[in-house]
Amino acid sequence: MTRLGILGGTFDPVHIGHLASASEVHYQLGLDTVLLVPTNAQPLKPAPTASASDRLAMCQAAVEGDSRFAVSDVDIRRGGATYSVDTLRDLRDQHPAAEFFFITGLDSLQSLPKWRDYETLITLATFVGVTRPGHSFTQSDAPHVLVDVPGIEVSSTDIRNRVRTGAPIRYLVPNAVAQYVADHDLYLGGPHE
Repeated sequence: MTRLGILGGTFDPVHIGHLASASEVHYQLGLDTVLLVPTNAQPLKPAPTASASDRLAMCQAAVEGDSRFAVSDVDIRRGGATYSVDTLRDLRDQHPAAEFFFITGLDSLQSLPKWRDYETLITLATFVGVTRPGHSFTQSDAPHVLVDVPGIEVSSTDIRNRVRTGAPIRYLVPNAVAQYVADHDLYLGGPHE
């Protein structure tokens, strides 16, 4: 049975923190592949600055040549608000024999019982909470595992702000992503340009 990790997010832009977490989970859990799944629109967050097609292209550029990773456009193709239960249902249809491991931050894992269609959600995947060494977790009833990942202090918001102010982003994002941002003049204006 294929062991498939799912890392969803806005990826506006994808950065080394996302990839380091995915890499560590891949290694520690012995996954076959980790899928990066850019959201279309997150219901509780502001709209992304970059378009869905740009965010998808940056994810593809970030993992090109690394056989551990792949990118899925399942949420973007569905359109509308992105809910994890829909993502997992659609991916289950595409990969019926796979065992799914949904990768999320520790803070999100703790709020899992509040996610849409929680009872169904927890039947579709094992949830993987990524933590930094030394951080604690309040036990929940959701099926989950915890993976300590190297603490890398970088955020997509910080990267967008750095681009706006002309600060370098190299080494905070993969080189291919930095080049894509430059080639497409992303993040130069204000929010939601």
